[in-house]
Formats: sequence, structure tokens, C-alpha cells
Amino acid sequence: MGAGKRSLVAAAVGLVCAITVLGGAGTAFASPAPTPVRPMQTPVTPPPVTLPPNKDLEAVREKLEALYHDAAVATDAYNAAEEQSEQQSAQIVELAREIVKGQQRLAELKDRAGAAARAQYRSGGLPPEARLWLSDDPQAWLEGVGRIRQGQKATEGLLAEMTRTQQDLELYARDASAQWTRLETSRKAKAAAQTKIRQQVAAAEKLESRLEKKEKARLAELEREAAARAQTSWLSSGILDDLDAKATEQGKKAVAFATAQMGKAYEWGAEGPDTFDCSGMTQAAWAAAGVHIPRTSQEQWAGLPHVDVKDMRPGDLIVYFDDASHIAMYVGDGTIVHAPRPGRTVTTAGAGSMPILGVVRPGA
Repeated sequence: MGAGKRSLVAAAVGLVCAITVLGGAGTAFASPAPTPVRPMQTPVTPPPVTLPPNKDLEAVREKLEALYHDAAVATDAYNAAEEQSEQQSAQIVELAREIVKGQQRLAELKDRAGAAARAQYRSGGLPPEARLWLSDDPQAWLEGVGRIRQGQKATEGLLAEMTRTQQDLELYARDASAQWTRLETSRKAKAAAQTKIRQQVAAAEKLESRLEKKEKARLAELEREAAARAQTSWLSSGILDDLDAKATEQGKKAVAFATAQMGKAYEWGAEGPDTFDCSGMTQAAWAAAGVHIPRTSQEQWAGLPHVDVKDMRPGDLIVYFDDASHIAMYVGDGTIVHAPRPGRTVTTAGAGSMPILGVVRPGA
């Protein structure tokens, strides 16, 4: 066995093992169905958090807002890396299948070549041309010429197909190696994002835990007041004047799904059915309406058609902050439904309660 063949066999064996790992127990060639990774339970040491002088609760509110915003950015990175890992795993499984099929085909071709060699050996080891020239029968000679030409074409075709199959196997092996490298990169990105999320959330929880009961109540009031001020300012701009709020049938289905999730807990990386993060909820809502949209808020902002805020209608998605780190569904009358952040549940809020980046429309 040559070095090239040994390397391809090794690649195929490794990739078949990958199929078993990625596809789980059962049929080796089953399509992979990766289980969404959930937060690990190992303790996290949050970065040092210092309460502002005199426990200035407005400063505390701003600090918490910054921590949860950073966690939301990391959540988008985590979700994107998880999606990439799933896609790359599926591609590796498909390449493994192609390598196995290619090796089976190459074995068949080599069996045919071996059968031809054995037939020649049984005929005395003389090639067909030599036997033909030794024939005294003119008619047999003429018929033999035609058979030799056919045999030569068949042999040439066999060799060409063996060469193509070998080249395909080498290409699949190179592609598989590249996909493994990309998969490892995605896994590292996901792990880094996971660590960042857990650190930011732990820091926020530590900060909140240092507040007394009355301070926590006042902090919640400050959060409501800040959101109300932003909403009032947004509404007073006249943005909803002459707003066309007629939803499509798909939009109505998406809104119905989203509002039915109210009260369910926020969990980063979650896509339902029991918990959601912000983009997981909007994706699931539109999936319920029969429309597939990207997984993360940044991808939804980048990949869906943009509409002017004054033209939005129920079912449209409002993207928040300059980095598109949060997304919600507009349900009409200046209101959104969204999964806010860790420690909160899916709820309604004023559409202008956070800085709006823009509006996108699934199913357009």
C-alpha cells in the first residue's frame, strides 16, 4: 500500500470515528444533531466590583447596564460560534461519507483491474495484440481488432476513473482537515465567549447582592424610570404619527408566539421552548410563522431587509444599541416583547426604552 493510500485510509478512519462522535450513539452515518451547550456549573470568579461612593444607585444602575450589555455582546459571539460549530460538524460528517464512498469505489475499480490481469495470466501471459498476430484465421483477426480497440478504451476509462477517484479522495481529505481546523477555532471562540458571559453576569449579580433590600427596590424603580423617560422621549418625537401598523398573517403568527412566551426566563444561548435569549426568542417566533431567520441579533440586523422606523408594523424586529447586541419584536402601539437579560423574563416594554439602531422585517 502506497503512502498516499495509507494517508487516505487514515483520514477515512478518523472521519468515520468523527461521525460516531458527532452523530451520537446509533447509526454511524446519522446526521449530526448537536445538543445546544448550556452554561457549565463550575464556579466563576467575577472581576472585582466596587460600589460607587455613597452607593450612588444611579451609578450602580449604569454599571449594571454596562455589565449586562457586555454579556449580551458575548452572548451573540457565543451563539454565532455555536452555529458555526454545528455547521462545520455537519460538513465534516458529509466529507467522511464521501471519503468512505470514494474508497469503496476505488476498491471496486482495483478489483476490476485485478480481474483483467488474472484473465491475461490465464491466457498464457500474452497480451491480446500478440495473440491476434499469431492467429491464422483472417475473420478472427478482423473481429479481434475490434475487441482489442474496445478493450483498450475500457482499460483507458478504468485508469482514468481510478485517477479521478484518487484525486477526489485527496481533495476530501484536505477539505476535512481544513474543516477540523475551523471547528477547533469555533470551539475556542465559543469557550471564550462563554467565559466572558459568565464573568459579566457573576459581576452583576455580585454587585446587586451587596445592595440592601430598600436599595434594590429603589434600583428597580430607577430602571423603570429610565426606561419610561426614554420611551416618552421617543414617543414625543412623533415617530408613531401615521404609522402603518397593519401586520401580515405571518407577522400576526410571530407576534402571537412571542407574546405567548411572556414570563419565561431569559437564558443566554437558549432558543426555547422553556427559556430564551433575545435573538433566540425572535428566531423561534418567526420559525413558528414559517420563516427562518439568522440566529444572532447581529446576523438578523445584517441579513434581514431594513425598513424605516416610521414604516414598521407588528412582527418587525427592532435592533438596539450601536453594536446590534439586543433585539425585540414590535407588537404595535409603541410596544415590544423581548427577552431582556439574565435575571429577567420575557416581557413587554416601550419600543423606545433603549437606543434604537434600526428595524428589520422577516418574511419581506
